[in-house]
Amino acid sequence: MPDLSFVSLLTLYGLLAFIGVLSIIILWFQIRVFRGERMPNPDGSADDWHEQTIFYGISLADIVLACPLGFMVVALVLMGSPWGFFLLPMHGFYFLWANTMTTATSLRFHHPKFTLLWFIVFPMGAIVGAATLIWSCIQFFLFNGF
Repeated sequence: MPDLSFVSLLTLYGLLAFIGVLSIIILWFQIRVFRGERMPNPDGSADDWHEQTIFYGISLADIVLACPLGFMVVALVLMGSPWGFFLLPMHGFYFLWANTMTTATSLRFHHPKFTLLWFIVFPMGAIVGAATLIWSCIQFFLFNGF
């Protein structure tokens, strides 16, 4: 692992914990959607590919790509592999993009109540993704690489 300050390491470990926990939750949720269960969201919508077939593709993409990438990033960074640090901003971008999209969809079409559960399910991933990108940029540009 590169020489990082205490604050950088603490921030990195916090981000990795969030990435790992969110990846586990997303994987559990999407496996259930993939199996055909109707999974309710905290904004009143539901993921059910019997009603909207796009949810089948979204769940498959999360199961095959997004969640394994999250687990791989966490493992590679903790092992100190340079590949983990190269993949970290890519995963941060994915979290930012995907969760911004779902948050905007929730706000536009479902007019949710702003509860803690809604915040954790929708915008939290975008915040973790943005924080990961910001952390990566600070480490790369201000401290001349990893």
